[in-house]
Amino acid sequence: MLNLNHKNLDTWKKSLDLVKEVYKICDKLPSDEKYNLISQLKRSAISVSSNIAEGYARKSLIETKRFLDIARSSLVELDTQIEICIELGFLKLEEIKIFEDNLNHIFTMISNLIKSIRT
Repeated sequence: MLNLNHKNLDTWKKSLDLVKEVYKICDKLPSDEKYNLISQLKRSAISVSSNIAEGYARKSLIETKRFLDIARSSLVELDTQIEICIELGFLKLEEIKIFEDNLNHIFTMISNLIKSIRT
């Protein structure tokens, strides 16, 4: 494993926890959603932590900001997919309350990272 700066970020660590939460949520979804919602949910969650990591591997602050923005956008995509799961009756809002809180917290953390970068 590489010893890189992004691994010290609480935001990146939380985003990895989010991936684990998403995988647990996906276990509750119908198996016929394997190639649809389940695939999209997992990709979106993985994209958050991956883009944080990639952003911090970039040399310019503009690129770092751009990848953090992509990470935040992936989080919004994930949120939409969770909303779709609720609308379709696959998940209940009560079941994902802690997950929802974590989404909001990570969104704020990424937004604060973006704001802290002076370009």
